[in-house]
Amino acid sequence: MDAQGLDWLLVPLQQLVSWGAAGAMVFGGVVPYIPQYRDIRRTQNADGFSTYVCLVLLVANILRILFWFGRRFESPLLWQSVVMLLTMLLMLKLCTEVRVAGELGGKRRSFADFDPHHFWHWSCFADYVQCVLVFTGVAGCVTYLSIDSALFVETLGFLAVLTEALLGVPQLYRNYRHRSTEGMSIKMVLMWTSGDTFKTAYFLLNRAPLQFSVCGLLQVLVDLAILVQARAYAQRPAKPAAHPASAKAL
Repeated sequence: MDAQGLDWLLVPLQQLVSWGAAGAMVFGGVVPYIPQYRDIRRTQNADGFSTYVCLVLLVANILRILFWFGRRFESPLLWQSVVMLLTMLLMLKLCTEVRVAGELGGKRRSFADFDPHHFWHWSCFADYVQCVLVFTGVAGCVTYLSIDSALFVETLGFLAVLTEALLGVPQLYRNYRHRSTEGMSIKMVLMWTSGDTFKTAYFLLNRAPLQFSVCGLLQVLVDLAILVQARAYAQRPAKPAAHPASAKAL
């Protein structure tokens, strides 16, 4: 049977693979946080998850969405940012509720206090939403005024993906400082590595903007470095850590 005779099978198959890859890009990034969310909800303890993870991902994905207005890229990457924003807001809501429940009688802290010492440690989820809206508004206005500058647009895209790419660096530093990976889930890091590898390959194959590919490669290297740490520190006596790290945490 010649190639033309197989078109009826190959074309739908290629389309199906394309849809599958796009779906994996959109929802794959949030998969590692599902077990984390369920664990926090089950134990009513959020000590093992840093809300700074949410901060970094919120900033990175807001900047990526703004970058889209200056330079259009693959739609699955845009929807990935939207899904990640919603996921991080859900994580913030749960962590805030759990933390406030354990701090009964404590002093209420709010975004309106403008206290840098308590930044991102507020007592109500609405304060986090206010902060995100303010950042989005300011960044949106700056982007609107500078959208005609190619240098600004390219810099905005680079900052968006670089912020996300460096998400694992705090975990890398924490492991180095404690000379231990105790409390860190190896399965979680393997999920990061496989997901970041797939994402980087998707960037390269779909000719995404250069910033995406370069920072994707950096993210894979950081993940691999964490795995090397896990191997190197496996035989060493673990030092006590204040909180276990079960997510990319600061």
